[in-house]
Amino acid sequence: MNFKNRTKCKPLDGFTCKKYAPLPELLKKKIIMELIDTHCHLYAAVFSEDIDMVIQRAIAAGVSRFYLPAIDSETESALLDLEKRYPDICFAMQGLHPCSVKNDVQNALQYLEQSFSTRRFAAVGEIGLDFYWDRSFEKEQYQAFHQQIEWAIHYDLPIVIHSRDSIEQTIAVVREHQKGKLRGIFHCFNEGEAEAKKIIELNFYIGIGGTVTYKNSKLPEALKDISMENIVLETDSPYLPPQPFRGKRNESSYLVYVAEKLAILKGISLEEVAAVTTKNALEIFGR
Repeated sequence: MNFKNRTKCKPLDGFTCKKYAPLPELLKKKIIMELIDTHCHLYAAVFSEDIDMVIQRAIAAGVSRFYLPAIDSETESALLDLEKRYPDICFAMQGLHPCSVKNDVQNALQYLEQSFSTRRFAAVGEIGLDFYWDRSFEKEQYQAFHQQIEWAIHYDLPIVIHSRDSIEQTIAVVREHQKGKLRGIFHCFNEGEAEAKKIIELNFYIGIGGTVTYKNSKLPEALKDISMENIVLETDSPYLPPQPFRGKRNESSYLVYVAEKLAILKGISLEEVAAVTTKNALEIFGR
């Protein structure tokens, strides 16, 4: 699927790309820390002209690893090329995004099955249920979600979950498969405290990105009593940039703004947020 018309999911039209965007103001404090972007589509076409600068800005901001979620076979080549270009810091996932699920889902799953048998990926993702735009292929979405979870268990891989207008259904599917071996992240979490606690009870982590910085975000209240031990950081680049960059292209160097917001919410230092979330990410991905 082409990122520029992502089946209505999140078109990139209108994003601005500042080729030499300044580093976050926070970096002037010269804070030494390590951050991990657990979810970023840095292989998207919108990064094609300046991906090296994007990576370098992120490294300068303390980001040491970039986990790249798959969408479908059409974007796989770009994803794997970026991993090959930066093999020590970029790690590819494999999976079928729910917005890419159509009536030919069986063919897509057969392709994925072969792919998982030929090499090891960082995770199975991003996978899940999306009932926001179109429920025409709801049955096929469930089929793909269940099958990919089974592969994750078989290959001992974490899963990275996309859920939109489907949180209760998504939690129910994970609960059905959770026999003690399933692990992963509910990416781009934007629900309430009750849903967060259900996710944590399933031994999953909550992925927090730029939406936590938005003025109308309900995340600050939802996360008030949620331990940092259950949270990882993400950007979902090029989508959902933090408050100072809304309307522009998101990138991994902006992860520091997410970390800063969590530090304020929790009343702890930025360095502590970085340390805990990095530890959490390494525990999930195992490398």
